[in-house]
Amino acid sequence: MAGESVLATGSFDATVGIWRRWDSYGQEEGVGLGMSSDDKQTPIDTSTEAPNGADTADREEDEEEWRFAVLLDGHDSEVKSVSWSASGMLLATCSRDKSIWIWEDLDDGDNNFETVAVMQEHGGDVKCVSWHPSEECLASGSYDDTIRLWREDLDDWGQVACIKGHGGTVWYLDWEGEDTEEKWNGPIFESVSESELGPLQAQWRSQRALSGPRLLSCSDDRTVRVWRRQPKESQQMGALSSAATGIPSIIRPTGTDEFWEEDAVLPHAHELPVYAVAWSKRTGLVASTGADGRIAIYEERFVTSEQDQPADSDASNATPGSVLRTDWVLVAIQDGAHGIYEINHIAWAKRADRGSGGEEVLVSTADDGSVKVWTVTR
Repeated sequence: MAGESVLATGSFDATVGIWRRWDSYGQEEGVGLGMSSDDKQTPIDTSTEAPNGADTADREEDEEEWRFAVLLDGHDSEVKSVSWSASGMLLATCSRDKSIWIWEDLDDGDNNFETVAVMQEHGGDVKCVSWHPSEECLASGSYDDTIRLWREDLDDWGQVACIKGHGGTVWYLDWEGEDTEEKWNGPIFESVSESELGPLQAQWRSQRALSGPRLLSCSDDRTVRVWRRQPKESQQMGALSSAATGIPSIIRPTGTDEFWEEDAVLPHAHELPVYAVAWSKRTGLVASTGADGRIAIYEERFVTSEQDQPADSDASNATPGSVLRTDWVLVAIQDGAHGIYEINHIAWAKRADRGSGGEEVLVSTADDGSVKVWTVTR
């Protein structure tokens, strides 16, 4: 619903809670975050004093920040992960019961959700689900060591790809974001000469248009990997070959299958399982963390023709179908980020304090029950 934020929570009792809040809540009070002289975040009241010292407590009592809306049930065991689609109309949930459920918000004003699909192809607990940033394509990771991609075809949801590459549980997934000016002007092009810059950027945009955003994963095998979908043209050629056989459409392959390949294994940074990864939608930086209590930051950079390509190679002569070479570089490590405790999750977030200029911070949560906010300087 317009003007409203919706939150989904997964629980050990196998249910999913839906909570709602009006986006205007709290804005009148004008409270923001600022940095005090001792570099600790402290609340700063930016509101003007009410006439005659009038108290707003009565108004606040009539309005809850988050209000419970509805409880979704169907899973047989604890819910491991939830994810909203880009449109906000579809909610994916996954569970220890090895299933993935997709729910549709009917947006009828009565908090009604409809179950549109239940997928049970995974051979182990499904640990995480994550929606594509712009398409209705769902990625899932499991204790069966695989990543699976799901799409709707003719009103039925089904698996379109199964990625096998990790040697342990796939703990978390995150998608690459859309292109931003900050990413284009960032370190990824630092090693590129001015003569190569234009052609490389043009080819990169063309490659992104064909393959779409990449997928990031982390695993019990202590690795962080990037996956790329093969360009649509390659897949369409396969579909055309099937059509040329004249097989009746009722049994002809639908052509919905996708082919994903490993794009990179990021530099080794963890000595124990990697529980979470986060791909900044603004800068393109990747963060990882896990059982060793370490936070690692990675940066992607282009490999110049002088460094790694044949002497007669020229970026300006590269064809759109060829994949550009990049290297991932480990740029920062924070050991013992939460002392001796394992870190369970990490996420990029926009700073909300006054005067921050829209910079990003990194938020981590750990077994010590604390939430920490980090700044990354380059």
